[in-house]
Amino acid sequence: MAIIVTLDDVLHARRMTLTELSETVGITLANLSILKTGKARAVRFSTLEAICRALDCQPGDLLAFTPDPDAADAAEPGATGHPADLVS
Repeated sequence: MAIIVTLDDVLHARRMTLTELSETVGITLANLSILKTGKARAVRFSTLEAICRALDCQPGDLLAFTPDPDAADAAEPGATGHPADLVS
């Protein structure tokens, strides 16, 4: 996947455990674990905001983009078939 979740690094830098973050933001440990391991398919802005507020960071501190060489063909306009991809 081209989006890398760096939550573990930020937690380590803040000397905070996932359990402490869970208690602070009110998100279940299971859901934070899914996010931390990169298995989440989506993240709500409200969740991202709560995590950033608790960790005193920016969304870019938690997420990184790494180009996926296998997905190079999908990056072309219209490749996904989504209407937003069809706009030139």
